[in-house]
Parts: sequence; structure tokens; C-alpha cells
Amino acid sequence: MNKYFVKFIRLQPQENPRESALKKAKLLHADDLKRIYKRFAHQFIEPFDDLTDVAIVGMQTRGVYIARRVQGLIKQGTGTEIPLGVLDITFYRDDFRTRSHTPTVQVTDIPFDLSAKHIILVDDVLYTGRTVRAAMEALMSFGRPKSIVFTCLIDRGHRELPVVADYVGMFVPTHTSEEVQVQIEELDGQDAVYVVDRSDEKQEDPA
Repeated sequence: MNKYFVKFIRLQPQENPRESALKKAKLLHADDLKRIYKRFAHQFIEPFDDLTDVAIVGMQTRGVYIARRVQGLIKQGTGTEIPLGVLDITFYRDDFRTRSHTPTVQVTDIPFDLSAKHIILVDDVLYTGRTVRAAMEALMSFGRPKSIVFTCLIDRGHRELPVVADYVGMFVPTHTSEEVQVQIEELDGQDAVYVVDRSDEKQEDPA
């Protein structure tokens, strides 16, 4: 059994008066995430004898930070700095024109020729599969990669499109009323993953 499955147990968190309406459980701690990032680093380079044609693309926002962590571990282990790109898929979402609020457009920066690369696409949470579909369409608008593989930190299920991650940090069975929150030190002050019950709140956007 995968050692990360022990984290599936829903531990009862201490009640916070300010979050009394939310039920929140921590699934992964900083040390757990470090182990996953190290595993990703090995998985990313294992299929290749030569890393010249390999590049990593992080999806805005937290996928970018995860990609950077893994890129750093690969450089630390091999001495090779794999090119890193940043991708925003806002204009490629299938609900772009029907969303009730104006979306926030973030930076896209692909500083290499996609046509010459095997692309490792990285995101934090895989949910419906619609965000991944949009990301592949966005990548194709920049060129024709040799290949694309997809990596997610958390696969929470509830797929609406036939999308499967090639590399997964952890499978987390969830209810549709729950939200998976990936927290990153640079953005949130800590590295952790939570599941939050938002039964009485507006649901998150499909991913």
C-alpha cells in the first residue's frame, strides 16, 4: 500500500471559532510534500537518457511553485537546470465567456521552443480535467511539443473529461462539497495540503 494513503484518515481538527462553519483536515505536512517533490524529481528524469529536450511548465498559480521546487531538486541531483515555463490558461477555459466574474489573467512565459521539447506539465490539484484540457490547448498554441505528460500534486477525483495524470503525489477521495487547499510557503506562509468542507459555501471552480 502506498505510504501516502495513511493520510486519507480524516483527523478531527481543533475547532477555530472563526472557522466554526468549516471542517478542515490537514492531509500533508511540509515533510510529506518534500518527499513527494523528491519523488517527482526522479520520475521526471527517469525516462530520459539525455535531459536536453526536457522542459517543465508550471500552471498558474501553485503549479508554478511546485514546478520550481522540482526543477531545483533536479538541478541539485544532476547538475542540469531544466528549462521552466509558466502557463496561464484563463483565455482557454471552456467557461471563459460564461463566468459571472471577471477572471484574473496572470503571466504566461514560455522561454524556449516547445517544438523541440518533451513537456512536463505541472498543476496542484486535478479535479474535473477541464483545466488540463485548457492547458494542453494553450501549449499547442505556442508550438507542437514532442510529448506532454501531466503531473498533479493531488488527484481528488470527480472527472468530467477523460484526463489521467501521469505522475500523482497523492490520490484523495473527496466529496463535491469539499475543497482541496494546497498551501505554498511563498504564498501562504507554510507548505501543507488541507481538505475543507464547504457544504454551505459557493463551490470552487472546476480544475
